[in-house]
Amino acid sequence: MIDEKFEVRPATPDDAAALVAAHLRNKEHLRATDPARSDAFYTVEGQIARMNEHGTARWVITDGDKVIGRADLSGIVLGPFRTACLGYWVDGEYLGRGLAVQAAEAMLAHAKDDLGLHRVEASTLTDNEASQRVLTKCGFEKIGFAPTYLHINGAWRDHFIFQRILHDDPPPLS
Repeated sequence: MIDEKFEVRPATPDDAAALVAAHLRNKEHLRATDPARSDAFYTVEGQIARMNEHGTARWVITDGDKVIGRADLSGIVLGPFRTACLGYWVDGEYLGRGLAVQAAEAMLAHAKDDLGLHRVEASTLTDNEASQRVLTKCGFEKIGFAPTYLHINGAWRDHFIFQRILHDDPPPLS
């Protein structure tokens, strides 16, 4: 059961300092699943720049004023493709509370209802069983294996690829 004090919502520039604090607090926790980050990433300016990247939707998971995770849709493509890639993480102190599922479901609703996307893709390291459970709970299906897919924790790592089809409506005519 999700505690009602947690919120999943679009990130704003006012969240940048709290995002920096969350990333610094979770640097070791995220090391095994995150790419290497520049020093600029761990600044307010770096977080605001990420929020403003074209083709992304960045959301935060909060406990009051404290950011305790993030969820993203990146690589948003409209037109006949209508797809994006989902990413998420939860603060190491808040694991096991269903927050990753809540964040993923919020992003899927945004993808379908607000962006009109047809499909959302996600990938996990092959040994990240917790994230694979999150995706399965959210209705994703495993569709493939991608060798040396992403550079994570200092090396190119194999991943499983998942997808969720959100609807079969045709895209809007251009």
